[in-house]
Formats: sequence, structure tokens, C-alpha cells
Amino acid sequence: MLATGPATRAESRIVCLTVDEPNNYDAVNTCRGFADGEWKAPGHRVTVIQGNQERPTHFEGFLEAMKSADLLVVFVRRATPPQDQLDAIRAHLAAGKPLLGIRTANHAFSPLPGQAPTDPALASWPEFVPEVLGCQNTGYETKGLPYKVGRHPLAPGDSPLLRGVDVSRILGHVSLYRVLPLAADVSPLLLGQAEGIEPAQPIAWTRLHGPRKARVFYTSLGAPADIVQPSVRRLIGNAVNWTLGAD
Repeated sequence: MLATGPATRAESRIVCLTVDEPNNYDAVNTCRGFADGEWKAPGHRVTVIQGNQERPTHFEGFLEAMKSADLLVVFVRRATPPQDQLDAIRAHLAAGKPLLGIRTANHAFSPLPGQAPTDPALASWPEFVPEVLGCQNTGYETKGLPYKVGRHPLAPGDSPLLRGVDVSRILGHVSLYRVLPLAADVSPLLLGQAEGIEPAQPIAWTRLHGPRKARVFYTSLGAPADIVQPSVRRLIGNAVNWTLGAD
């Protein structure tokens, strides 16, 4: 695996929220692969919290892990967990602590119509997408794959998140998420273009969330065929460093 370089905040505590289900792109193994490779190498301590089922999803041990979390990684889809687990994410962000979203995070707590929880102890959070990630969740494009990836025209020229990332060698192998329009305060980094399909869609960006300006990074890349690409791994490694203030 490709090393990401030393972080200035060694021994940070990273909590990964994920679930093993057929439509979640082997997310558990992806998080464990990063944890055992790139993230533990600089000395970070990583806890992978795996949900018990697709829906409703209980994340055993999540509340305890969040008490000392420096960074929360979200790679889960359409979950309806207990309310106190979503409240722990809100508290993490309200304290100015960072969040990194991968692929299905753009509908992490947004059940489909007819799937909303009926148990009052469970909750959904569709507002997580526009309010925290700063995007929309309006479907996906499956034609023109694999889609090409380029630097977004508004990406900062000296962005530490693109350091060591060979954008020309990245391909998106699964559906291209439709995320426009982005929030006005989003700083886009990468753009995905499916052949013959307009408009192109942002596929990686950053923003600062809330009064305490919690650092947020999101990428819609995340399928297994995406993750094995060295430049995608480097991008996510850079994002961990940036969210933890090691930029």
C-alpha cells in the first residue's frame, strides 16, 4: 500500500462507521484495509465500528468510541440507527471535530420512501447530506463507464489534498453520483465526466462545517475497483491528514 507520509498529529483516534451489506461496496474491508495499512502507519489508532445489519442498523460500541474520536469516517448507506448514535455525530461536529465521507456517505442516513423508521427510538438524518457534506443526492449515472476524472477547474493549485495524486490515472468504475448543486462554501477538488453525459459531477471536495468550522472531506469514489488505484488511496490518505490538521 502507498504510504501517505507522516502526520503532525500522530496517534490520533480514527473511528470508522460502516456496515457490511451487498450495496455498500465492500466498505468494511475497505476501512480495515486502510486501518491496517496507511492509517496505522503514522501511529493513528483506528476503531472500525461495523453495523449489525442493513436496516435498522445498530452500531455496537459506537457511543463509547466517539468519546475519544478525533476523526469520524462515514462509509454507510441508508442507515436508521438509534437516535443517540446520530446525536453523537452531531456532537462530534459541533465540537469542531472532522468528518471524512466515502461514497455512500452521501445517503448515509437517508432511507428510501417507505423505509423510514417507525420505532421512535430509531432515527434518520437526510439533512446530513446538504448540511454536513454540502451536496445533493439526486441519483446516479450508469452510462459511459468507466468515467474519466480530472482536476476541478476551481481546485486550489497548491491543495495539500492533491499532493502526490496523479489525477490523470484515476478512473471511476461504478456509477457517477449526481451531487449538484454544491453548497456555496464547498472547495471542489476533482470532477468526474462520463462519456457523452452532461453535466460533469464533482467527485471530491472539502468544506468547513458549523460555527466551530469542523473540517469535512467527501469523495464519491469508493467502489473496490476505485480504491485499489494508488492515487485514490493517496487522495484519501491526504484527506485524513488534512482533516486532522496535518496540512
